[in-house]
Amino acid sequence: MSVDNMVELTDANFESAVLQSDLPVLVDFWAEWCAPCRMVTPVIEELAVEMAGRVKVAKLNVDLNRETAVKYDIMSIPTVILFEGGAVSKQVVGALPKESLLRELELE
Repeated sequence: MSVDNMVELTDANFESAVLQSDLPVLVDFWAEWCAPCRMVTPVIEELAVEMAGRVKVAKLNVDLNRETAVKYDIMSIPTVILFEGGAVSKQVVGALPKESLLRELELE
């Protein structure tokens, strides 16, 4: 992952990186084979750069981290979840343009 503010999540680091974070954390649940996920990736990377210092941005590969995907009932990908204070604040399912994603997550 080339974006500085982007965190690669795993089942092992999810709690410390997301649930114990002082900042809100935007998590992109994705998989390699998912075409809509690849469409969302540039948007997530832009948000990581634009929101540096305000919101932590992270990606979790659901194929490699089933435990976390199951825990948060990820049935369709891409799913983007905003965690605040260790809890789910907002959730968006599907590939949305940047403006729509920001509006849905109330980050604009």
